Amino acid sequence: MVRTIELTKRQEHILQIVKENGPITGEHIAERLNLTRATLRPDLAILTMAGYLDARPRVGYFYSGKSGTQLLTENLQKIYVKDYQSIPVVVKENISVYDAICTMFLEDVGTLFVVDQNSILVGVLSRKDLLRASIGKQELTTIPVNIIMTRMPNITMCEREDLLIDIAKKLIEKQIDALPVVKNTDKGFEVIGRITKSNITKAFVALGNE
Repeated sequence: MVRTIELTKRQEHILQIVKENGPITGEHIAERLNLTRATLRPDLAILTMAGYLDARPRVGYFYSGKSGTQLLTENLQKIYVKDYQSIPVVVKENISVYDAICTMFLEDVGTLFVVDQNSILVGVLSRKDLLRASIGKQELTTIPVNIIMTRMPNITMCEREDLLIDIAKKLIEKQIDALPVVKNTDKGFEVIGRITKSNITKAFVALGNE
């Protein structure tokens, strides 16, 4: 649950001054309130971080009319899968579980996407799938991955134009680490990328830095 920031009387007064006189410098706001710039600085920082004010170097403060929550929501609606997708690691459906484990280790990924002879998505392999197959005395070089993979239509996918926030919700809801980014073709879904929890973390860190 997001809590609304409760402003002090002085902060509300600052907002009123900026609404009526913006852009206005911090020094001029301080003069109107008969305060020092140093005393005023924490209030201006809070109002700016919360999104009520927008600051421009050598210009001053503007009134944005928006809370930090509103600004964050608006920014999240502008980030798409295509902005942060990475290169997928793809394997053929007839390779062995042993080879899939080697590929996952060498590529340092947590999910492999399985394709048929036409490079169309037919399955997904997670670390858990491969670990489960490794337990016991089975000969891993003789077991094809298509026996243990998650198959269509039980694969959660996404497309380049999907919002990243929606994909983050899917990862949480499905409790999975990655999704294939696909393109719909006449033959089926072609894998053109991947979105992982790491991709989404990078996006949110970049948003925070902005």
